Amino acid sequence: MRIGIFGGSFDPVHLGHLAVARRAAARLRLDEVRFVPARVQPLKSAGPRAPAEDRIAMLRAAVGGIRGFVVDGREIARSGPSYTVDTLRELRKERPGDELFLLLGADAARDLAEWRESAELAKLATVVVVPRPGAEDVPAPPGAQKLDMRPIDISATAIRDAVAHGEPMDHLVPEAVADYIAAHGLYRTGV
Repeated sequence: MRIGIFGGSFDPVHLGHLAVARRAAARLRLDEVRFVPARVQPLKSAGPRAPAEDRIAMLRAAVGGIRGFVVDGREIARSGPSYTVDTLRELRKERPGDELFLLLGADAARDLAEWRESAELAKLATVVVVPRPGAEDVPAPPGAQKLDMRPIDISATAIRDAVAHGEPMDHLVPEAVADYIAAHGLYRTGV
């Protein structure tokens, strides 16, 4: 099988994430896209705004019913920071015959050299760089592919800001995610 690994905080998951996953699945002929929410991203100074269980629930609501899209909670289940190299090693051990594709935003790819054991990532998976607004000219790391698509200008920060200010977010997140955010009172204070 060809499996895309799509990590991040997903705080919250939004339509941009789903568009990237769909495009990657089509362009790379992926059998599966695994959304892997991080417990704590080591290179981000602030942690996620929503608790892990809410981020997992929003992901499940967003991808439920989409063939080939799977929520993988392994990084949430681990204690401490979420290191992609650990996740890829686990997946490689579990699925030795599968091809793994690590989907990275261009902004994350720009900082790839700072990641734990960054040289190992390309040995464990094909790195695929996804265009991001403001990072369109970031060169792909050696051996990486670029996903052919326009950058999508949706950010989790903008969504949290919209919610905090009582603005609509229906054009930014799937309806099930908007309903979940409202029902659980997420992101109402601060951004």
